[in-house]
Amino acid sequence: MPTVVGVRFKPVTKTYFFLPPADEEPPKLKDPVIVQTSRGKELGWISMEAKEISASETKGDLKPILRKATPLDLMSLEKYRAREAEALEKCRQKVAELHLPMKVIRAEYSFDGSKLLFLFTAEQRVDFRELVRALVRSFRTRVEMRQIGARDEAKIIDGYGRCGRQLCCSSWLTEFHPVSIRMAKNQQLPLAPTEISGACGRLLCCLAYEDDLYKEIRKRLPKVGTHVTHPEHGRGIIKGLNILKEHAIVMFEGGTRLELPVEELLLPGQKPAPPKPVESTVAEPAPAIKESASVASAVEPPAQPKPASKRRKKRRRRKPKSRKPKS
Repeated sequence: MPTVVGVRFKPVTKTYFFLPPADEEPPKLKDPVIVQTSRGKELGWISMEAKEISASETKGDLKPILRKATPLDLMSLEKYRAREAEALEKCRQKVAELHLPMKVIRAEYSFDGSKLLFLFTAEQRVDFRELVRALVRSFRTRVEMRQIGARDEAKIIDGYGRCGRQLCCSSWLTEFHPVSIRMAKNQQLPLAPTEISGACGRLLCCLAYEDDLYKEIRKRLPKVGTHVTHPEHGRGIIKGLNILKEHAIVMFEGGTRLELPVEELLLPGQKPAPPKPVESTVAEPAPAIKESASVASAVEPPAQPKPASKRRKKRRRRKPKSRKPKS
């Protein structure tokens, strides 16, 4: 397994693998380096520190990092970047003079000014040989023309999508993945071009983000047109699906149209699930607490109330009546 480092030449772009220098310390993250590519020497930044990867992840022969970029290299890069706007304007003027059916999007100098690259879009193949000769005479350097697609154009120009956020391709998406109209059909989206197209005029890249989830849920759902039975509403036929809710839109024999959970529907040949046993809610009596003899003896019984004392009836002594003497 080879040990490689990842190098990125521009923000939000693909990472390329290179061999770290053998006689030097491996570069650290975000260090500027000079590497040899198929287009010559280029300046890039470390986006992945040295690590081992499998041979299947690499394509072709790996080239080593030539050296670390010096402050002079970075100053030269900034110097030629400041000239890119002027070069772009001159190129557009030449295109207009030659009446070429192309749109120049961007001009890019190499870090040392040895090469000038123009990116353009066109609906068909363009013969730009005369344009290149005129640009070489004007800029006194090697000129290269590269045709790009609509998605690359949107990535360079940048903008905001229909969701209100910055375009994925210019904010975080480093590589474009294939997107097909079948993804929109799986997600039940309207197939109008204005609804499923992005700023580039192509299919939305975000259609691929949730495609695997929709495919997985669809495997658990019955197909449209399947005859089903509901315990309460009777027989019906599925007319549509709500995939994220896992619901089915069913048309019953009486003309009623309802959206029901798929788990409540019975497919042909499927038997209803047995009812769940009802659990008893009667509470069991609490076990009696047995007290030990020692505890029972220690606790004194409550005092019994004393019976009310009987009142003694006091006999009133009658005073003897005084007898009056007889006259």
